[in-house]
Amino acid sequence: MLIGIDGIPLKDIKTGVGHYTFELARSLALASPTDQLEIVSPFSFFPGDHSEDPLDGWPPNLRLTQVKVNVWARNWWTIGLPRYIKRRSLDLFHGTNFDIPLWKRCPAILTIHDLSDLLYPETHEARGVWRARRRLPFMARTATQIVTHSESVRREVIEHLQVSREKVIAIPAAARSVFRPLPPDQTIETRKRLGVEDEFLLFVGTIEPRKNLIVLLNAYRELLSATELHPQLVIAGKKGWLTDSLFSSLRELGIEERVLFTGYLSDNDLCALYSSCRVFIYPSKYEGFGLPPLEAMACGAPVIASSIPSIREVTGETARLVAPAGSDDLAQAIVTLLRDENERQRLSVAGLKRAQQFSWNRTAQLMLGVYHQAWEQYHRDRG
Repeated sequence: MLIGIDGIPLKDIKTGVGHYTFELARSLALASPTDQLEIVSPFSFFPGDHSEDPLDGWPPNLRLTQVKVNVWARNWWTIGLPRYIKRRSLDLFHGTNFDIPLWKRCPAILTIHDLSDLLYPETHEARGVWRARRRLPFMARTATQIVTHSESVRREVIEHLQVSREKVIAIPAAARSVFRPLPPDQTIETRKRLGVEDEFLLFVGTIEPRKNLIVLLNAYRELLSATELHPQLVIAGKKGWLTDSLFSSLRELGIEERVLFTGYLSDNDLCALYSSCRVFIYPSKYEGFGLPPLEAMACGAPVIASSIPSIREVTGETARLVAPAGSDDLAQAIVTLLRDENERQRLSVAGLKRAQQFSWNRTAQLMLGVYHQAWEQYHRDRG
């Protein structure tokens, strides 16, 4: 098959959806060398993440294609992409970021990462919420098959977008191969360069309201004021949206000197921090999957995370889970782990084993099954 994959998530530095698109495409090409895959976009592709060659180990049956568009074809989903699909005679297209062509010229797979715009609209900018409410139900109806990362989001898609159970399939993502435990001496340079202390707590993710960082700051303030413990709090990730209240809370709590915001980091830097933190903390209100906890587990970090359905699917019994509402339980969980080296070690070992159950090769094999099923269904429906 000649398979097209949405390349728009690769026009900027890679975060969750960009990493998903990149790793999925590469893994699909490796898993099925007889298929040809194109990552297609009207935009130029971002050259990398500052730490590695993005085309290192690039399979010969996978290519990046930037499509030149005229004034009409700039309407990418309605004109530009459907015309390209017809011209290239693509056998299938995979929209990896909530969008597929509005004119169906081949089977279309739609990845829905989560329904946060619909279920937690207060955590997003109004324009994005409006767009999701307007487009996502139509996209879901138009798609030949829908893929989610977790069973919990699969159930939400079926309920809220009113599509059949048979149309939605949960296929988990995985941590990238770069994430593995590093010995302490291999993390020193990174920590020194970033200003990270020897004893630190770590959060990784885009800084936006859904990540529940105000609760984390309050829990951290409780830890500092009520105990003798004094670890640094490191928050790694690019600044997102609606962050004013977070930074106001930081100032009001009087803990600015103990909280380090690193900004966006390369995978190698993240690996060093995951591998050397005392505890990784992920207090998110809602997730479609929860990749950072899995990355942390793959590096041997003990994890505290929110007790929400998708996170429970990812971590199993290998993380300390707390309710996302309120800071008291989170503060107590942090204190308990910091004081209990044996429990940290137990979670570290268990998390490593759990992370090994997820792989991009398995994700690719399951996705190829969806592709072939969608191709057969599309042509059967067309007679």
